[in-house]
Amino acid sequence: MAQNFLLITVDDMNYNSHEFLKEGAEQLTPHLDRLRAEGAVLSNSHVTIALCQPSRSVMMTGRYPHRNGARGFEAIGPSIVTLTQLLHEHGYYNGIIGKENHIAPREKFFWDLYQHTYDDAHSFGRDPACYGRCALEFFQEADRRGKPFFLMANSHDPHRPFAGSQDEITMLGRHTAASRVYTEEEVEVPPFLPELPEIRTELAQYLTSVHRADEMVGAVLEALETSGHAEDTMVLFLSDNGMSMPFCKANCYLNSTKSPYLVRWPDAVRPGTEIDALVASIDYMPTILEIAGIEKPEGMDGTSLCPLLTGTKQEQYDDIYTTFFKTAKNEVTKAERHYPMRCVQTRQYAYIYNAWSDGAETYVTETMAGLTFQAMREAAKTDPEVARRVELYQLRVPEEFYDYQKDPHALHNLIHEPEFQGQIAQFRRRMLHYMETTGDELLEPFQKFLAQTGELLT
Repeated sequence: MAQNFLLITVDDMNYNSHEFLKEGAEQLTPHLDRLRAEGAVLSNSHVTIALCQPSRSVMMTGRYPHRNGARGFEAIGPSIVTLTQLLHEHGYYNGIIGKENHIAPREKFFWDLYQHTYDDAHSFGRDPACYGRCALEFFQEADRRGKPFFLMANSHDPHRPFAGSQDEITMLGRHTAASRVYTEEEVEVPPFLPELPEIRTELAQYLTSVHRADEMVGAVLEALETSGHAEDTMVLFLSDNGMSMPFCKANCYLNSTKSPYLVRWPDAVRPGTEIDALVASIDYMPTILEIAGIEKPEGMDGTSLCPLLTGTKQEQYDDIYTTFFKTAKNEVTKAERHYPMRCVQTRQYAYIYNAWSDGAETYVTETMAGLTFQAMREAAKTDPEVARRVELYQLRVPEEFYDYQKDPHALHNLIHEPEFQGQIAQFRRRMLHYMETTGDELLEPFQKFLAQTGELLT
């Protein structure tokens, strides 16, 4: 019997969202917690780029953004082979529910079901019951056709506008329904954001959206159970990037790229497994192809996770390469804006190169929408520490180096600390290697930058 696949994604959910709730608050993600208990969690998993469309394009091509063509909100290149193209050629019934326009161009992905959810009738991709109904109909149709299936179910939660926010009225014309509303009193503000009332309010709205995203997961899993395919379907869950807040999404920090990654694979993955190997979203496509018994196309950058999942291998990579290129055009940015950033990171350290940072150009993204950044900017007028954070976020510096084991929220840039210079030089060499081997367009600018700073690399 062929293996079925269910990929569930949420939009802009931080890997550590549970930490934003005070102890004793109602369980935030019961369905994800159950999925984790029934399978494996990959606790050092990273998306390759922390932005919606290019992140999903990486998953579905197994290639870095600059090697598949989707560096921002754009289509992959015409010669790129996709996961669902190969599954289609091998008899699979393919479906996508929600965020369908973030997998482009449509004709390259061979969807049999192409379900739009971002409209008023579907509560703008924020109605768990809608996803449950659509998923069950998809599973039943695959059965009628006698085909194995691949379904990608994509929640619009917890993307902005958050549940209960004024931005919902502005952007959607109404508030969306939520079964559980978290309050400011239940919020624990994370260290990378200042303790301000408006931030606490917005985090409560964000957590309400996270809880609703979890309900979507539960609805789709219930549909899978009802269809009778729970035991012959591999379920994979991840977020496309970190939350839409300063120092998260659309950057290269830990809170940008680290993603909750859960896998339930009956009879193959032992329930309750935790895998701490460093992995990346380029690994998604080669994993599915290996399990489906389909030969890998040439040119993929990722490596199958099957040996990790089955316990025959303990490590995947010594370090990984993450990227950022450009923003979308939206109500905040007003135009497509280019902010090239790259990161090489191990389990402990991260080296970030901000090619755009020149002390004058200002960073602008949708993470500045809503209450949080506006509150930071207002507080910066009288609070020097908040002012320093606002300035860093808007202007950045060319190089950053962090010890994530001691400083997961990237509060202390170690780039000029004498005791780390040897390690920093090694990370610069690794970044050069990634740029050279992947054909990254930042190679020449990075080489020039190192030459100007007097760094000699051999």
